[in-house]
Amino acid sequence: QVQLVESGGGLVQPGGSLRLSCTASGGNFRRDTMAWFRQAPGKEREFVACMFRSGGHTYYSDSVQGRVTISKDNAKNTAYLQMNNLRPEDTGIYYCAASSTIILSNIRNTQGYAFWGQGTQVTVSS
Repeated sequence: QVQLVESGGGLVQPGGSLRLSCTASGGNFRRDTMAWFRQAPGKEREFVACMFRSGGHTYYSDSVQGRVTISKDNAKNTAYLQMNNLRPEDTGIYYCAASSTIILSNIRNTQGYAFWGQGTQVTVSS
């Protein structure tokens, strides 16, 4: 059973930066696909970024491409989401997700991930 714990959320002004962390335990972190999703009030959970399996290939939603970077530190069993030039529309609860079996065509779907963290709140406001 994989357990995921997110941290690093908070209140930031537009144009600011945050780095979210997701520490994993109980799985094969080096091999697993790690992803970040977010959910704004009244909206469905949406894909933000993914690092696919152990190959390190990364994928991003169009809305964050160029402003966000996903990375992994295998020695620390931790995935990161570096977010720059934040906008008010980036506000929401950010969730970390993991899967050892997901296929590439499914990485943007919540149903593809068996393990989820509890979420961390990100608020972008002046």
